[in-house]
Amino acid sequence: MITLYAFGPFYGLPDLSPFVMKAEMLLKIAGLDYVTNTTGFNNAPKGKLPYIDDDGDIIADTTFIRRHIEKKYGVDFDKGLDAEQRAIAWAFERMFEDHIYWTFMHARWVDEDNFNRGPRVFFQRLPLPMRLIVPRLARRQMSAQVMGQGMGRHSAAEIAELGTRSFDAAAVFLGQKTYSMGDALSGLDATAFAFLASALCPVFETPLRTAVERHDNIKTYVRRMTDRYYPDYPEMRQWAA
Repeated sequence: MITLYAFGPFYGLPDLSPFVMKAEMLLKIAGLDYVTNTTGFNNAPKGKLPYIDDDGDIIADTTFIRRHIEKKYGVDFDKGLDAEQRAIAWAFERMFEDHIYWTFMHARWVDEDNFNRGPRVFFQRLPLPMRLIVPRLARRQMSAQVMGQGMGRHSAAEIAELGTRSFDAAAVFLGQKTYSMGDALSGLDATAFAFLASALCPVFETPLRTAVERHDNIKTYVRRMTDRYYPDYPEMRQWAA
C-alpha cells in the first residue's frame, strides 16, 4: 500500500498544497490504492511535502513520484501523445510549478491579510507558545524564498500581471478541450487541476483568483475534474460555478 504524506484538507481543498494535490491526482489517475498521512512533515526527506512511501521506497518531489509510478507500475500518463505534445505538456507543467507557484506563495505568505486568512489559521493547530512563534518564523522563511527566487522583487501589481498572463495562457491552450491535452487525461491534468482549483479558493483575496474566474472554460474544467475525482469536495465545484 502506498502512503501519501500530506498536509491534509484545508480551505475547502483536499490539501493546502497544490503539489500534494498533484501527487494525489497522479495516484488517482493511475488507479493505485493509497492512504494519506498528515504526520510525516518532520521526516520529509527533502524538507517538503508531498512524498510517498511505497512499501519502503521513499520518493519525494512530484516529478519523481510520477517517474516512480510510471516505472514501477507501467503507467504512461501521456499515452497517445506524440513527442511534440509531450514537450508542450512539460512546458505548461513548468509554467504552473515554477512560475505560477511563486505568485501563489506571494499572495498567501507575503500579503499580510491573506496570510492571516490562510496560513496563520493552519498554525492554530499548534500548542502555545509554538502557535505564536512558528507562524512568524514560517512566514519570514517563505517570504525570503519568494524574494530569493525573484518573484518577490516585483511589486504586487507586477506579480499579479505575471500570474494573470500565465493563467490567460492556460485558458487559451485549454480552449474547449475536455482535458488539458485533448479528449483523454494526461499527466498535465494532475498539475493543471491542482493549481487551477487552488487558484479559485475564495479564502484568498487576490487578482490571481479574478484572473481564473473570468475564464469559463477553466471553471468548466475544474467542475469536470472535481466531479470525477473529488466528489466529496463540493466547495471546489461551487467556486467554479
